[in-house]
Amino acid sequence: MPPAHTPGWEDRAVLWLLDQCPPDYRGYAGWRRHPIALAWLAGRHLDGQVVAMRDAWREARVAVGPHVPADALEEILGEIEAEGMRLRAASRSTHLLHEALQGKVFAPRL
Repeated sequence: MPPAHTPGWEDRAVLWLLDQCPPDYRGYAGWRRHPIALAWLAGRHLDGQVVAMRDAWREARVAVGPHVPADALEEILGEIEAEGMRLRAASRSTHLLHEALQGKVFAPRL
């Protein structure tokens, strides 16, 4: 992703945001024309997925544990945790992108 407020950055932002959303989101032209709305929706979508992964991790031992071998359950829990971390990072990035689309300028950290 190019730095915010450089030429063409919003087009790249839209593509990245669409990659974070369900494929059906690509069918809505208004969200492509209004990246700030897409960023807001993508953030809500990702936040919901983070909650779903937290719930899944919390419930997996009871809901799935009796039906899989113990080593499989540990593998499943590890993968749920990894996906939750990926989603959390994507959510944070989406919220920062939403702020940039609102005009916020970020100062580089040393």
